Amino acid sequence: MIVINTIRSTLLGEDVLIARTFDEEAKGLLGRKEPAALFFKTRWGIHTFGMNFPIDCLVMNDKLEVKAIREDIKPNRFFFWWPGYKNILELPAGTVSKTGTKLGDVLEFTR
Repeated sequence: MIVINTIRSTLLGEDVLIARTFDEEAKGLLGRKEPAALFFKTRWGIHTFGMNFPIDCLVMNDKLEVKAIREDIKPNRFFFWWPGYKNILELPAGTVSKTGTKLGDVLEFTR
């Protein structure tokens, strides 16, 4: 899956992984040696316990509008947000600043 920021015309990720099952969502990026982009659905928050690298995280509403951003979340941390949003995109650290992604931007997922 490819993810594009339609407002800024920037590429956020190629080969974005999609967690479709509870087990895939629960595992997330745990156990990976290298960062990757991962899309999944959850409410409330994420954690980076057991991860080997920092990540950026985008939280989106159902229209894929960015509602919360957290950059450079180090391993062994939490990130919580308002539970009305459930679409999550985890990205390699630095992706948000490199692409200029801001609150209110809209993402598009294509094959």
